[in-house]
Amino acid sequence: MTHRANRTLQVAGLARVEGEGALHVRTVDGEVDRVELNIYEPPRFFEAFLRGRDFREPPDITARICGICPVAYQMSACQAIEDACGVRIDGPLRDLRRLLYCGEWISSHALHIYLLHAPDFLGFPDGIALAAADRQTVERGLRLKKAGNQIMDVIGGRAIHPVNVRVGGFYRVPTPDELRPLAKTLRQALYDALATAEWVAGFDFPDLDMPHDLMALRDADGYPLDRGTPHVSTGLTFPVTEFGHHVVEHQVPHSTALHARLDDRVFLVGPLARYSLNSDRLSPVAREAAAAVGLGPTCRNPFRGIVVRAIEVVYAVEEALRIIESYERPDEPSVEVRPRAGIGHGATEAPRGLLYHRYELDPAGRIISADIVPPTSQNQSAIEDDVTRVVRAHQHLDDHALQSLCEQTIRNYDPCISCSAHFLDFTWERA
Repeated sequence: MTHRANRTLQVAGLARVEGEGALHVRTVDGEVDRVELNIYEPPRFFEAFLRGRDFREPPDITARICGICPVAYQMSACQAIEDACGVRIDGPLRDLRRLLYCGEWISSHALHIYLLHAPDFLGFPDGIALAAADRQTVERGLRLKKAGNQIMDVIGGRAIHPVNVRVGGFYRVPTPDELRPLAKTLRQALYDALATAEWVAGFDFPDLDMPHDLMALRDADGYPLDRGTPHVSTGLTFPVTEFGHHVVEHQVPHSTALHARLDDRVFLVGPLARYSLNSDRLSPVAREAAAAVGLGPTCRNPFRGIVVRAIEVVYAVEEALRIIESYERPDEPSVEVRPRAGIGHGATEAPRGLLYHRYELDPAGRIISADIVPPTSQNQSAIEDDVTRVVRAHQHLDDHALQSLCEQTIRNYDPCISCSAHFLDFTWERA
């Protein structure tokens, strides 16, 4: 059909994303005039909640920011508090944290791949309809998610908002015997993960090349999860302590969540960035799987992000097995962390991308200020740019088809809208 010069597309509530958001698109005289990812969830003031709290409280409080990736918030919070107090966690305790993080990656990525994103590529309105048509495939995805949840149950005490994580380590650490059943589950999960990668690689992917800078952690010890140094596709690298000098947040009128710029440029965090900056850090099986499904050393097509996530599931399963097989129970479940005045920084790789925490403590360990920068808020400008280019290239589609493609473009990033809406400056003047 011939495209109309003036069009308005309005999605009041985005489906199959975590949280509540909307999309507004307007074209004028055949040109894209406005694209707004409207995040209208109320601001959640988590940074304000943390002020005046004891330095040991952030892992439990920040986990409540998200029910899908609570471990990411706990790990970044612990790392930042420990940094402020001059403590670094290594050895078996660090391995256990990494294992817990693997569980979250497996669970979160499986949820996104099978129930939130795959229906877009296969022509189904949702995961329920997909399950009705292909029960065995969806059951494979649920097995993967369950495997990730089991890791979080054993290490974290429960799968949602784990209760066993503390500053300095854990309240209790498992015995090798308690981890062995996980290994049996994960060996089956590895087959399911490889089958998942093969399955999603067969989808039909629209052409879209994402031109923005990519940023992810990079770590000498392997593919980045629980620690690393920020690297940018331009070649820039900087310590986590300088994150706030490079990533600057700003408010936009149409969103309760902040947008962010990297040295005044639009940028992207998440699976595409992690893979493109760290594909050489993949484990052998994951590297072979990536080659088998046609991924090169980098990937800049957001629609193929579902394939990268599948490869990251393969990696997380393989990494979890490695940690379990070499595990030796530490003598103590945590190291002592004494409060002191200072500023600490922490960054880990949540399933959706780099998650940064910064805390300032007083001498008694009370929190003076907190700053949390979630991945979805960092990605909002890039998402809006993607939608702009998709609309520009597909104006021949009718309104329904174009709207569906725009929603799919947003779901490429598995946005966690609730995570991103937790911050807003708030001033209340009373006479």
